[in-house]
Amino acid sequence: MNQDINKALEVLRSGGVILYPTDTIWGLGCDAENEKAVKRIFEIKKRVDNKSMLALVDSPLRIEMYVEEVPEIAWDLIAQTDKPLTIVYPKAKNFANNLVAQDGSMGIRMVKENFCNRLISRLQRPIVSTSANISGKIAPIIFDEIAQEIIDAVDYVVKYRQDDQTESKSSSIIKLELGGLFKIIRE
Repeated sequence: MNQDINKALEVLRSGGVILYPTDTIWGLGCDAENEKAVKRIFEIKKRVDNKSMLALVDSPLRIEMYVEEVPEIAWDLIAQTDKPLTIVYPKAKNFANNLVAQDGSMGIRMVKENFCNRLISRLQRPIVSTSANISGKIAPIIFDEIAQEIIDAVDYVVKYRQDDQTESKSSSIIKLELGGLFKIIRE
């Protein structure tokens, strides 16, 4: 795993795109502050750039660095959940402009999975996470389901967990508003 993390870091720091296992499904990732890298993921996925993607972080401190005001309910949700949860926060900051939704919100998930957590911690910034598929196609659950077109388009394919056949699913998504209002996007 250490070799994968070192190589992925090298690629992310140089503005590249990686194909990697997340705490949910396989994803495409890049430095969440790098507009050119984010644009490249949109191109790889053949996805319109007004459809948002999310970012993974490694700690509560990192959330506070990328959201102007974290609604209090977010901390309760993070503490109470036992499965991956993406929270869409209002007033995102410090991300690549083309990553943040038009309303200024941004989906962020704090990961506990060892590989992602260590990668983000060493990069010292969030990484983009979006399913490793062409937009509109079914998201791959395991590595063997990823289209060759996607594999060929990235700068580095992480070897860690390629043989893992454990089926998982995308995270739940909750959108928070200031003042405690929220909306469940995906359970």
